Amino acid sequence: MANHQSAEKRIRQTKMRRLSNRYASRTTRNSIRKLRSLTSKEEAQKMYPEVCSMLDKLAKKNVIHQNKANNLKSKLAIHISKLS
Repeated sequence: MANHQSAEKRIRQTKMRRLSNRYASRTTRNSIRKLRSLTSKEEAQKMYPEVCSMLDKLAKKNVIHQNKANNLKSKLAIHISKLS
């Protein structure tokens, strides 16, 4: 149990950040899955900028590493280019 005010505050902050990060990560992962499941190139191209924006925000907040975000964006772009 925390004995100091600052430690109690840190516990509260960590809990809220963890929930926020989990929500953002889960939402982004679901969007990536949805994009990968699309078969229409036009729909995928419309959705791609939104997913890229989500990945960039996660990387900016250090939820995921910048290289991971870049790798995911690259793989999604390749997937979209292969669609007909």
